[in-house]
Formats: sequence, structure tokens, C-alpha cells
Amino acid sequence: MSTPSSTPRTAVHRLQVATVLHSFIENKVLPGTGVAPAAFWKGFDAIVADLALKNIALLAERDRLQAELDAWHQANPGPIADMPAYRAFLEKIGYLVESPKKAKITTSNVDAELAKQAGPQLVVPVLNARYALNAANARWGSLYDALYGTDVIAEDKGCEKTIQKNGKTVGYNPKRGAKVIAYARHVLDRTAPLRKGSHVDSVGYRIKDGKLSVKLADGKNTSLADAAQLVGYQGEAKDPTSVLLVHNGLHLDIQIDRSTTIGAKDPAGVSDLVLEAALSTILDLEDSVAVVDADDKVLAYGNWLGILNGTLTEEVSKGGKTFTRGLNADRVYTGTDGKKKVTLHGRSLMFVRNVGHLMTNPAILYTDKQGETREIPEGILDAVVTTTIALHDLARTKKDAIRNSRKGSVYIVKPKMHGPAEVAFAAELFTRVEKMLGLQDSTVKLGIMDEERRTSVNLKACIAAASSRVAFINTGFLDRTGDEMHTAMQAGPMIRKGDMKTSAWIQAYEKNNVLVGLSCGLRGK
Repeated sequence: MSTPSSTPRTAVHRLQVATVLHSFIENKVLPGTGVAPAAFWKGFDAIVADLALKNIALLAERDRLQAELDAWHQANPGPIADMPAYRAFLEKIGYLVESPKKAKITTSNVDAELAKQAGPQLVVPVLNARYALNAANARWGSLYDALYGTDVIAEDKGCEKTIQKNGKTVGYNPKRGAKVIAYARHVLDRTAPLRKGSHVDSVGYRIKDGKLSVKLADGKNTSLADAAQLVGYQGEAKDPTSVLLVHNGLHLDIQIDRSTTIGAKDPAGVSDLVLEAALSTILDLEDSVAVVDADDKVLAYGNWLGILNGTLTEEVSKGGKTFTRGLNADRVYTGTDGKKKVTLHGRSLMFVRNVGHLMTNPAILYTDKQGETREIPEGILDAVVTTTIALHDLARTKKDAIRNSRKGSVYIVKPKMHGPAEVAFAAELFTRVEKMLGLQDSTVKLGIMDEERRTSVNLKACIAAASSRVAFINTGFLDRTGDEMHTAMQAGPMIRKGDMKTSAWIQAYEKNNVLVGLSCGLRGK
């Protein structure tokens, strides 16, 4: 880590940019975007000049409100006895704002992973390329591997993960494997039931007349109870290597390969059941990383660039072997008509979590109107650079092998915002970045992290402040309980953080997040 004074810098307008970051942007980020370096730096300088002071003012407002809260709690110690009076106080000081009656989300061009599908979302540190790649590729996962390697199936009654054979430890236990296969067949029965019989008794799968035909152990043939659950297949219709099903918007891929150890012993030749899992992943520039200077920023931004371009790789050693891990390709199937191709995204939809409004970073210094040299607000730096990097993805078409958003959007998660004014500032910042880069308004979509009390109690107003950008809202137990403690620190002792998990207010907070989102029209956006 270098200190601000010792860092080599390149002067651009009123900005003093760490040379390593300046070089990265000019040589790695801007080429291929259509944005000229001169225009980029001129626009960046203007954004900092216009918005850094607003950023500082928002932080000063946090301090003012906290001082008011501290004074009130000192004068009224202990649990709040008069809730109407407390509410009136919060309204008077501007902490609690009037809730808009008709807050409606108008966000458009949102990818299906957010707008239509429901599934897990991962968060990984952007500095760790291996974690980032693993998370991106976790869109699809082996149910067999997941069951075998976890405690879903107990390691008792001879079902341990490893066994001793001829005095040596063997990594595969056939008895445990049999339980895995049985469990997976029951998953198929629950999610894609047959018209008659059970997947447990299947001895063959094929596609006939655009429908799934399943041969059972008794020699009879059956089909899906809901024929529409068949999406496609790989291989030949009469002898497929893969059968693709769908359940509640999520896909299941029955892998058939009799040349494998598992498939050779399976009556139907099934070698695995691959499930669609992590629909989206947040690459984190905030909580899970320590990005404190220009060198750190270049590494973080470089991984974001690499994952969007499909060039990020990592050498991995496993089981005594070394291999190169990269991004998975899209999954291509033949449609039920035997002609049309069905292409499914092979990777999670990638978001990037920018830093909040609080932090500054010495990667860029700027001179304010008073002539004082300051570190750039890190949220401004992140917004400009991560969105510029996303231009590479926005330029791609269906013909490209790697493409993140098929709707032409950039997804930025913004943490630790306190109330609607701070959300409005984020929206203004994104608007300025879009204009600078020649993007349509609201190309940048916003994920609001409802993790500060002033945001929770004003959630509808927060959504209204960025109604054309909000793509999702979420809750965060650790930060939310931490802010509850910080906000009311002067009120006196509080229950322990762990006990807050079962408290009435934390349940109400999480429920309110969902209800407000639905009432504002988040479903399908």
C-alpha cells in the first residue's frame, strides 16, 4: 500500500490520478468502448466537481440527525414510552419523511434473473478471481455432487463419504452414491412428476413426437404429467444425452451418459442431475474486501472487466492436478420440435456492488472550490469506472459467446444509503455517468440495500427517488442491527445482537421490505 503523497500521479484537469489507475483506464478500459480518453477525463472531472460537495453535504446531514437523536435519547433514556411523540420528533427533524402515496417502479429492460425467476444470489469479493469465477459458474450445479458432499445425507449406517478398501481410503462410497441417486430421483418426482409411475423406476428416457417418453422397469412407457415441462434435449431424440425440464422457472438437466461410472450402473444411464441454482452474483467492492488504494482498485476493476469480457481465468490446483478455470459457456439444446435451438445462460447474472457514500479513496485526489486537495468520494469513483467497464458488455450481441445482460442493462448494488435523499443522489450520479458515456437514461439499474434504519422507515420514499432504476431491494441483518444500535446508542443498554434475530422489530423489518417492494410494483420489473 502506498501513501497519497508517495503515489505517482498523472494530472488530468483538476484530478490527480494515480498513474497506475490512469494507465489502466486508458489502456485497458477505454479501448473498444468508443469513449475517447479526453472526453472521459473531462466528464469525470466535471462529475467530481459538481457532485463531491453534494456527497459531503449528505454525510454532514447524517451527523446532524445523529446529534439530534443522541440529544433526544439522552433526555428520554430507556425504551420509548411515547411512540406518537417520538414519531413527531423524527418528522420534525427530517428523519422521517412523508411516504409517497403512489410510488411506482417503472424500471424497464431488466433481465429475467431478476424480473421473472426466483433463486439464490451469491456475494463474492471481487479481488478473488477464483471465487468470482466459481460464483459466476454456480448458475448450474450437480445435485449429485451437492448431495454426496454435504450433510443432506447422513454419514451413518455405512454411508460415509469415504471408505477403506484394501487398506486404502477410497473417495467414493457406492452405498452413499445409491442414496444420492435415490434422493435425486425423488426430486424429479416432486418437480417433474410422471403421468404414471415414478422416476425411481425409470430405465430409459427419449423424446418422441416432441414429448418426453420414460420407460419404466415393468416395461411400460409413461410421460410427464405436464408435457410443457419438457424444454429441450441434447443428442439424438431417440437416445438423448441430456433432457432439459423446467419447474417454476428454474431448469433441471437430466444428464445421460452410460460411459461414466455412475451412468453405467444406472438403469436409465443417468449420470447426474444438474440444477439451475445461483441466478445472480454480486461482485463486491465493499464489505468483503479491503480496497484502500489505486493498486487495489486496479485489481478489483480488472476482475470486473475480465469477467464481463470472459477473459478472467485462474490457475486451480485440485487433487494433485492443475487446470485453468474460466467462465462456463451458454448451454445449448434442441427444442421439443427437433429443430429450434434453445440457449440458456451458462453463468449467473453479474452485479457489481459499489462502495457507499461514506468512504473516500486516495486513488484520485481532486481540488475543491476552496483550493483544498481531497480524496475522491469512493462511490463516485466506483460508479464512473464500473459503468465504463460495463460498456464492453453492452456492446455485445446474441452472436457473442459471453454476454452478461441480454437486456442492455448495468446492475449496480448500492449499500449503506441513509434515506431517500441519499438514494436520489445515487440516481443523480448514475444519470451523470450515463450522459458522460452516451448511454440511455436508466441503463444503470440500482439495487437498494435496505440496511440502515433511515432507509427502512422511508423505504417507499427511497424507491420513489429512483423509481426508473430500482431492480431489487434486499435486507441485511448485520448492518441493519448495527445501525439500530448506533442510531439509539444513547438510549441505554440493548439486547444482544444475536437475540435481535428473533425480536419483533427485525421480523417486521424484513416483512415490510417485501410488502413495500410488492406494493411499488417490483414484481416483474
